[in-house]
Amino acid sequence: MSVKKNYTLVVLVILTFFVISFLTNIIGPLIPEIIKSYELSLTMVSFLPFAFFVAYGVMSIPAGILTENFGEKRVMLSAFVVSFAGALLFAVYPNYIMSILSLFLIGAGMAMLQVVINPLLRTAGGEADFSFFSILAQLFFGLASFISPLVYSYLVLNLNNPAKQNFILKLLSGLVPEELPWVSLYWIFAVIALLMVGIILLFRFPKVTLNEDEKPGALATHLQLLKNPTVILFFLGIFCYVGSEQGVANWMSEFLSAYHGYNPQTTGAQIIAWFWGMMTAGTFVGLFLVKLFDSRYIIIAFTMAAIISLTAALFGSATIALYAFPAIGFFIAVMYPIIISLGLNSVKEHHGSFSGILITGICGGAVVPLIIGFIGDHFQLKAGMLFLYVSFGYILSIGIWAKPLISNLSEEKRKK
Repeated sequence: MSVKKNYTLVVLVILTFFVISFLTNIIGPLIPEIIKSYELSLTMVSFLPFAFFVAYGVMSIPAGILTENFGEKRVMLSAFVVSFAGALLFAVYPNYIMSILSLFLIGAGMAMLQVVINPLLRTAGGEADFSFFSILAQLFFGLASFISPLVYSYLVLNLNNPAKQNFILKLLSGLVPEELPWVSLYWIFAVIALLMVGIILLFRFPKVTLNEDEKPGALATHLQLLKNPTVILFFLGIFCYVGSEQGVANWMSEFLSAYHGYNPQTTGAQIIAWFWGMMTAGTFVGLFLVKLFDSRYIIIAFTMAAIISLTAALFGSATIALYAFPAIGFFIAVMYPIIISLGLNSVKEHHGSFSGILITGICGGAVVPLIIGFIGDHFQLKAGMLFLYVSFGYILSIGIWAKPLISNLSEEKRKK
């Protein structure tokens, strides 16, 4: 099948990136609402992102096995059915226990999609244009992260306002408890997941042939890799990166509310939107920088800038915090791709299995926010967020000890 005939499938994959981001990055704006609605401690509310991101650790490797046995289309359909069930479960029964189960199911669905879509994008768009389409997908991923907090803000501000009612708001107001307007987002999630099921059914999927480096190895291969200290060190790098990203994203709105009195429904949501927006901008800046400088120097410089921004956000004035939190998003944007590339360039073989181990490190998004919440319950939230210095400190160290077998292109040019 020619690349031209697959452009519609490229659009589907990019749409899937958008939906994954829309559903994944809304947890942060909701946390202050959930604390208030259910009168939760910081530790108890931390189990919500924990449930979501631990699903990545549980489902990443099984999703690869399912894809090999049943194909990409069936796995994508199953992923959205699972996400639909999770969203509908909480929308109908909006309580704390159901919210944990709901987020685990949605997270499991998102993990299944993450495993499928990159090889599918390479096949649909062609290997020659894979980098271009990957960047385009990342742009839409960032766009959804920017939009989702604004959708949340619109819903909670207007759902119970008779003067601003339209058909959608009227429909949602009849489904959502008046005191829990933020639950309306889960009805939106359920509808989006169901729509994606319908859309995917319309597509014919090409056969995806994995490159040798993309194929997951046997259990023995994974165990062999886990005995390699380099593999463990880079796994911890991804663990710390996603933990840092989610630690900031999940707690910044509550921090701005608790320490500076900003409204989570308006200012908090807007700052989270800008955090993800700045991350998208940072991704594009990083693309140019890796062509000019050694990626180890870039990660050191950007991690130091992120630490400085974190310090300003935690200890600066209210106005400084409004700018410093989004600035963290800009500086951390380069971390994930650089850690992945340094890791893969640091081992000679079994890159497919190594990639699976690295992706499992996304479960750091479950653990670090939980640690922050636990410390925050005992010593206040600001003290809890100081734990981010530990995770950022580890990422900083990668730029010092990493010894890739193959350096990025600019470094190779300098050696010639």
